[in-house]
Amino acid sequence: MKILVLSCSTGGGHNACGHYIEKEFKENHVECDFVDYFDILGPNARELSEKIYLDSTKNNGSIFKLAYRLGEAYSKTGIASPVYGLNKLGKNKLYKYIIKNDYDLVISTHLFPAMAVTTLKKDGKELKLINVATDYHAIPFWEETKPDYFVIPHNSLKGDFVKKGFKEEIILDFGIPVSSSFYRVKNNLDLPTDKDIVLIASGSMGFGKMKDIVRSLLEHISNVYVVALCGNNKELYSELNEINNPNLMVKGFVNNINEYITASTAVLTKPGGLTSTEVGVIRKPMIHIMPIPGVENYNAKFFERNHLSLVSNNIEEIITNTDKLLKDKNMQEHMKENQSKIINRNSAKDLVDFVLKNFKI
Repeated sequence: MKILVLSCSTGGGHNACGHYIEKEFKENHVECDFVDYFDILGPNARELSEKIYLDSTKNNGSIFKLAYRLGEAYSKTGIASPVYGLNKLGKNKLYKYIIKNDYDLVISTHLFPAMAVTTLKKDGKELKLINVATDYHAIPFWEETKPDYFVIPHNSLKGDFVKKGFKEEIILDFGIPVSSSFYRVKNNLDLPTDKDIVLIASGSMGFGKMKDIVRSLLEHISNVYVVALCGNNKELYSELNEINNPNLMVKGFVNNINEYITASTAVLTKPGGLTSTEVGVIRKPMIHIMPIPGVENYNAKFFERNHLSLVSNNIEEIITNTDKLLKDKNMQEHMKENQSKIINRNSAKDLVDFVLKNFKI
């Protein structure tokens, strides 16, 4: 069996999830490749998509919020969306790539390639497709895809996907896939042992009012050491380094985020589905901050409803909640206990086992 995992470069979570799936299959001796869908379509597609995504997150995500609401409204009409039409244009390039490389199964962690594969299936191409949702909500336009199976974050969300038209028997509630090795990590970081370590993860795009948050934490919370991860945002990285505080460590994009999470007392992160799952897999107290309007609001609500995190919508709430969480050890333990009940550490392995059992080798 040879597996193709597809994603897109719109935020880092989809790609990270795809890499986790690829890694898990390879560790189980299954041939598997992760490919960015836009690399198949060509550089123009990647550049345009990244620009649209980055522009949409400006002004506190107001454009993204509007686009998401329009998507939700359009999704209810039952009319084929412009998004589907655009991805249909790339189907021939994608099919040639799949055939050339002799893939038996496609796993998509992003809506766009899932739509392209769906158009091929409708054309009569004998392709197998597994969708993987990387948010704790059934996002608009998933219903325009026709997967053989659909991996969702939690069984309490099954009803939302059934409403989208997916049969319950194809829904797999394994959780958002994170590789099994992610939480098995030693702390190799040189961080203070006499202070509370607060990790702030802004996401791959470095979204949010990070500078103000960092300053406020250092000014208003005693005995704290802040580690700020800026993602790919070089401007934010420079701004935070200007603070020049001995209790602040500033990092750009890191490929060992599991070490930083493991070393932390608490994690502050925007409520991306993958990042939130990563924190939950390691079982760390979490505060969700400054969600990009749209699906991240749904993610935050899921975690808050299940007592997996605290949610803060402004800097004052961030400081209050961080101070409260650091002081309340019972709250920390309760949050970790709930994470152990709801966030599946073996999500990627469960997916691999399912594929090996239900698809021809």
